[in-house]
Amino acid sequence: MSAQPLRSPTLRPHRMKKEESFLGKLGGTLARKKKAKEVSDLQEEGKNAINAPMNPSAVDIHPEDTLLEENEERTMIDPNSKEDSKFKELIKVLIDWINDVLVEERIIVKQLEEDLYDGQVLQKLLEKLADRKLNVAEVTQSEIGQKQKLQTVLEAVHDLLRPHGWTIKWNVDSIHGKNLISILHLLVALAMHFRAPIRLPEHVSVQVVVVRKREGLLQTTHVSEELTTTTDFLLPPKPERDAFDTLFDHAPDKLSVVKKSLITFVNKHLNKLNLEVTELETQFADGVYLVLLMGLLEDYFVPLHNFYLTPESFDQKVHNVSFAFELMQDGGLKKPKARPEDVVNLDLKSTLRVLYNLFTKYKNVE
Repeated sequence: MSAQPLRSPTLRPHRMKKEESFLGKLGGTLARKKKAKEVSDLQEEGKNAINAPMNPSAVDIHPEDTLLEENEERTMIDPNSKEDSKFKELIKVLIDWINDVLVEERIIVKQLEEDLYDGQVLQKLLEKLADRKLNVAEVTQSEIGQKQKLQTVLEAVHDLLRPHGWTIKWNVDSIHGKNLISILHLLVALAMHFRAPIRLPEHVSVQVVVVRKREGLLQTTHVSEELTTTTDFLLPPKPERDAFDTLFDHAPDKLSVVKKSLITFVNKHLNKLNLEVTELETQFADGVYLVLLMGLLEDYFVPLHNFYLTPESFDQKVHNVSFAFELMQDGGLKKPKARPEDVVNLDLKSTLRVLYNLFTKYKNVE
């Protein structure tokens, strides 16, 4: 029926329906054309707004980046920043690090945005770094399933980082939306938290284009986003060279002799607890043997509630090694040059330094 009231009883119903049908179709066609024109104009407006401050051909704008709701915003990296050598180096270092960590999983990351957005690689990376298993579906294709997995992975990441004062600069939507800035913030934080054996380029910043919709109009601003700061913040300075550096660099043939001497020394004491070491770099990595060894050398019992007897995560292992270092200092030794994180990360040179200090002080202890 027509939306207008009948003005005369002489109007014939079948003519009314015909006119209504024609006008309805005409109105629908005009509405669709108007809607398509609005979308086209909005996309063009978005492109012009974003491209105005820069080279018009420099920005690769996707239509979805300009179709924003009121007060919604999108961010994208200035193309000039993508060509910055430090920015490229940061991406390469992080990709190489991920691939090294996941080499046994036969996972190869080539592009951060495309390979990490669904949570699958991030899950494997976190499980490997933290030495824990996450309760998530192995493979999921749907967007809902991917976001649910990503939510679980990121919650586990946040549980690790927040107690250490990290500012969370990413979320499920930004990671799943392939926001490279968010992904880089996440990876840098993980690399630093787990003391990854890599050297991140310092002072890496990028120019970010922020597009916002206010009162129906698109507004753009440019902001500088800092991804890394100084080397001192990224990684502690390297310790001064010592005899072990010389041993590794110039006398690797004597390394096996040193390792055998240290194994004999530690087993002399650990055998009292029916424990035996055959691999120095792996069996001391969780800190348990270090703690027990200190108790044996100083002739006291270490309460089990002070350390993790069966550590399951990276942080628990670091706690154990750090606690062993405290016991060493209580025993009169200087603070070890090695970092607890290096011992946990199976750095042989760091482990040898720690054990050799014990050997020097306690070699005559029965």
